[in-house]
Amino acid sequence: MTNPSLLILPGDGIGPEVMAEVRKIIGWYGDKRGLNFDVSEGLVGGCSYDAHGTPLTDETMEKAQEVDAVLLGAVGGPKYDDLDFSVKPERGLLRLRKEMDLYANLRPAQCFDALADFSSLKKDVVAGLDIMIVRELTSGIYFGEPRGIFEEGNERVGINTQRYTESEIERVARSAFELARKRNNKVCSMEKANVMESGILWRAVVSEVHEKEYPDVELSHMYADAGAMQLCRWPKQFDVIVTDNLFGDLLSDAAAMLTGSLGMLPSASLGAPMANGRPKALYEPVHGSAPDIAGQGKANPIACILSFAMALRYSFDEGTEADRLEAAVEKVLADGVRTADLLGEEGVNPVSTSEMGDAIVAALEASL
Repeated sequence: MTNPSLLILPGDGIGPEVMAEVRKIIGWYGDKRGLNFDVSEGLVGGCSYDAHGTPLTDETMEKAQEVDAVLLGAVGGPKYDDLDFSVKPERGLLRLRKEMDLYANLRPAQCFDALADFSSLKKDVVAGLDIMIVRELTSGIYFGEPRGIFEEGNERVGINTQRYTESEIERVARSAFELARKRNNKVCSMEKANVMESGILWRAVVSEVHEKEYPDVELSHMYADAGAMQLCRWPKQFDVIVTDNLFGDLLSDAAAMLTGSLGMLPSASLGAPMANGRPKALYEPVHGSAPDIAGQGKANPIACILSFAMALRYSFDEGTEADRLEAAVEKVLADGVRTADLLGEEGVNPVSTSEMGDAIVAALEASL
């Protein structure tokens, strides 16, 4: 039996630092749990542009299509701000998402009890929070045509087009319903059906998929602006939220800050099943490349480590081991181990990126 394959793309800024800690975790699973991966590595983003003149080579793109999962660090940085739009680091990530057809972006917002005081909301509102936002990722207003900046009379006009087909809505709805069945069996679909035709279609198609295929799952609908308000008022009312590309972008960033730190949040982007039955998948932390602290050992590796936990669960059918890794992270935080972004008390010295990784490995070891 062959080992599952994993392509690691550390990327730019703090990406290589946080990914080094994930490699420690991968090594531990091989040594102590007999869970081995065929790991390869490539370039994406600014580092790829520096080496090859493109943010993603055809060879790396081809490799991403072949492996069981891709794990990405971060891309971008101010040194690339003046590049032509077509070769900016972010274009490499967008190409991965588009050509792998990763249409369902899973963004969990989970608040560990030890970090509840870091949220801007009251502790009782966020302590124990565990919700999932499923964002449609490959269509909608970010991809619709026509788009651009045009001359109209004596002034410029900017145009973006919100466009969705039935099949695009159906497949992301199914992803949300399937996920809900493994959680608390509840989905809230968010759109703007009161003012947008695409929202009317979205609500209708999600309702049809629910009625025909998932009547056992509780479904509710909410306008996206009301959803943003409710996320701030009482986020625990939600379990799985499914929404379009634009609203998903906004709502998932709002939900991210409920937890207190972007350095804590993983994500998964999933596509259609491959021949082996596993979905095409890319896992990445929500945070950016943080060039201001790159190379200083200050980065929090937890979001990248939790992204690997999502890979264990969704790509490698290792839910028990994903639970083990998440519990190890929670144990370390409960013990008061903190990187600089998680410091809330005077007199507490932060640990380095590497020391946080070591602490999580030690907690994994203690779990045996």
